[in-house]
Amino acid sequence: MTENPDTAGETSGGGQRRELTARLVVPEMDCPSCAQKVDKSLQRVDGVVDATLQPTTGTANVTYDPDRISEADVVEAIEAAGYEVVGGSDSDDDEREEATDGVDIAPPSEIWTSPRAKKTWLGAALVTLGLLFEFLFIGQNITVASVLENPLHIADVLFLGAVAASGVPVVRSGYYSAKNRSLDIDLLMGTAIIAATGIGYFVEAATLAVLFSIAELLEDYAMDRARDSLRELMELSPDEATVLRDGEEVTVPAEEVEVGEIVVVRPGDKIPLDGTIIEGESAVDQSPITGESVPVDKNVGDEVYAGSINEEGYLEFEATSAASESTLSQIIEMVQGAQAKKTESEQFVDRFSGYYTPLVVVLAILTAAIPPLVIADPISVDLAGYGFTFASDWQTWFIRGLTLLVIACPCAFVISTPVSVVSGITSAAKNGVLIKGGNYLEAMGEVDAVALDKTGTLTKGELVVTDVIPVGGTTEDNLLRRAAGLERRSEHPIATAILARAEEAGVGDLPDPTGFESLTGKGIRGEIDGETYYAGKPALFEELGFDLSRTHRETDGGVVAEESAESDDGAFAEDALATLEREGKTVVIVGMESELLGAIAIADEVRPASKRAVERLHELGVERVVMLTGDNEGTARAIADEVGVDEYRAELLPEEKVDAVEELQAEYGEVAMVGDGINDAPALATAEVGIAMGTAGTDTALETADIALMGDDVGKLPYLYDLSHTANGVIRQNIWSSLGVKALLALGVPLGLVSVAVAVIVGDMGMSLGVTGNAMRLSRIEPDRFVDA
Repeated sequence: MTENPDTAGETSGGGQRRELTARLVVPEMDCPSCAQKVDKSLQRVDGVVDATLQPTTGTANVTYDPDRISEADVVEAIEAAGYEVVGGSDSDDDEREEATDGVDIAPPSEIWTSPRAKKTWLGAALVTLGLLFEFLFIGQNITVASVLENPLHIADVLFLGAVAASGVPVVRSGYYSAKNRSLDIDLLMGTAIIAATGIGYFVEAATLAVLFSIAELLEDYAMDRARDSLRELMELSPDEATVLRDGEEVTVPAEEVEVGEIVVVRPGDKIPLDGTIIEGESAVDQSPITGESVPVDKNVGDEVYAGSINEEGYLEFEATSAASESTLSQIIEMVQGAQAKKTESEQFVDRFSGYYTPLVVVLAILTAAIPPLVIADPISVDLAGYGFTFASDWQTWFIRGLTLLVIACPCAFVISTPVSVVSGITSAAKNGVLIKGGNYLEAMGEVDAVALDKTGTLTKGELVVTDVIPVGGTTEDNLLRRAAGLERRSEHPIATAILARAEEAGVGDLPDPTGFESLTGKGIRGEIDGETYYAGKPALFEELGFDLSRTHRETDGGVVAEESAESDDGAFAEDALATLEREGKTVVIVGMESELLGAIAIADEVRPASKRAVERLHELGVERVVMLTGDNEGTARAIADEVGVDEYRAELLPEEKVDAVEELQAEYGEVAMVGDGINDAPALATAEVGIAMGTAGTDTALETADIALMGDDVGKLPYLYDLSHTANGVIRQNIWSSLGVKALLALGVPLGLVSVAVAVIVGDMGMSLGVTGNAMRLSRIEPDRFVDA
């Protein structure tokens, strides 16, 4: 039991009304009709404020007013719907809280050895024996009793035993369905079993009870398989952590580790919480979080995530979040929440089944009642060369009506979408793609155009030095030393890039400039060894009197050049600087008032997977891929040419990105927007599907987005589209195959082609297993591994 302050309301007296949320596990609530039955039972309890029921996880979160009811009343309401709550209704509040606190999915169940399974196997054995006496050992099938002057043979007794063993649980569930006014499969099957038994059709009643019980076990097994993928996700993070307290290592539950404590992780151990490394270095497998296939090298200052695996070295890190707030915990929470958001297909199925089931039930009643009244003698009919006989007796038409009643069950049809959504979302989470709702999974598979931000999405979002071009007698080391010495006083991203390159090149101690001055919009100036040095745009040096003999444009990102721009005569090679700028690079010239030392080109590097990702999106059928950026025309053109987008739009403000998305929607249809910054949030919200770069993405972008690429890997975008597109196909296949099979079976019933056994085995059990198995193939779709050539 947990207090839920978010749902606290006002009392009539104006004070705060306290509301609590009971988190309960209901393992047998494994289908939408089960959840509907529980929901109706809860609605009749005065004091229940809200209920979130998730049959795919077997959990119920019920918010209630503790001044009017207790958690025991909530449990009683659920059990009144016919479902057991884990922990038992006799547990006191403390025991129940301990049993359910933090539990987010029903535990694995021993399906084949459960009490229900044992009753099913007993019923199956009795039916088998009964059939042997009925058809093989006819001479030994003697009368052993009579009821209302009707003889009961050994076979009849065995069939009745099978009905009692396998049918009673079905009838019990049907009773709860009737009590909660829920026209579901339990009510239909329970009614059919009682009716068949009541008029002496023991073979049919026993066969129906056993086959349906087997079908239920198989469906439970299939749903448990679907839940396994989420359980695996939840089991990624270890329950315990080793922390340093008072200089000693202490092993404690992970949820007891406080933010700021030092956690120790040895080679081969799982990392229990999110944190920042303060000692050691190692390769860390963080594929459970980001989907990266190759372990990532981690050093002091790098972040680590709960659930990732320390491959090699000893690490100490400072916990930056509690266990319940780790990245993995948030992923699990979002995946669970995603299953509660119904897709358009699910909404259609809910509406359709609301008409389908009552209609077929009425047809079943009419089939059982009308033909015997209007057909005086058997009628032979020739249909397409096949002869059929329409019987006139009550027994035949009652069995056919019973068969239609079985076909009326929409179970496979109803679960066809939820199991596909669960399979798709959990598979995506394991591959580093967080989808916040089944509706977004469905929408992503229908997009016609993809809009991509440049910085941080197609590019790494980090400026790096791509070219060092000394002129005259200056060496690369001397050029870098002077440039880095000047830039060490600056906080501009360009300065960071130059300092990083100088450190990488090992240029030695940097000079400390005096008289440092920032020349707004142009560059910087400072004195080194008594000489005044400048670093800045070409325009700054033109003002100083240098004739650079070329046309230039300002840029702030681009690609690596391959041609040398160095000249031996103290000047730059012809068109060298213009070439760099056409490639989308920022050019920083370094020199004095009387002499140039050289130029440094800086670019925002394109992500290695960007070009192949765009190509793959085209191959998968995306009509248009467009780059949207706030950068200038030159930079945008250079990046667009390199990655191969269909078009680009440059120098866009945040509101202009929104306009661009709306224009794409008007021209092409549904649009997905991919971005990583605050300025992308409005466009993410405008698109049908907003996709954020997860690790580097800002909190605003992640909250606004519908999907997050957790590893900042734009190469996962084609996988996301492929998964979503395939999921839509699977959902359609499941829905229409379920309806098609039901329709064919229904047409065959009046002609005598479909028996009760066929209706259960094919129409119920077979289709339920079929749609579940079809949905599970989504887990086999894996991201392309783009290798930088």
